[in-house]
Amino acid sequence: MTNAPTSDAELAAQPAGYWTGMAYEAVISFIRARQAELGFTQPQFWLLRNLSENDISPDGHGMTIPELQQAMNSYLRPEDDLGAEAEVLLGRGWLTLDAEGRLWITESGEEARAGLGQHTPAIRDHIHRGIDDADYVTTLKVLQQMIRNTAGSPV
Repeated sequence: MTNAPTSDAELAAQPAGYWTGMAYEAVISFIRARQAELGFTQPQFWLLRNLSENDISPDGHGMTIPELQQAMNSYLRPEDDLGAEAEVLLGRGWLTLDAEGRLWITESGEEARAGLGQHTPAIRDHIHRGIDDADYVTTLKVLQQMIRNTAGSPV
């Protein structure tokens, strides 16, 4: 049995939901596996990023787990347990917890966030290997249009 190449007409008829779901799972699995090899998890990196005034946090103020969950609700996965991930970071001295239950990034946590972020370009380069920027931009524009067509406005 041979696997004949799929024609453009056949590809055009395939369901976008299937392929976007497959791409999402493959990309997230790849990113999380690379990060695990480097000794951290994606949710741990997100915690540091969301608490850093040098990154996502608008003001560098501490946040509770529910506040962090709300801030990350568009990209957390169902299996992500921010409380457990925060405990690991507390144990590493990268976060502290105040009396009101707010997590704060420490100086060593800030250094770790910056260091962990240095791996992002290599991970991105691997994911984008063989894809030129013009094709990538076109793909994103197509996906954004599909979002507008089905849900209103793209993220």
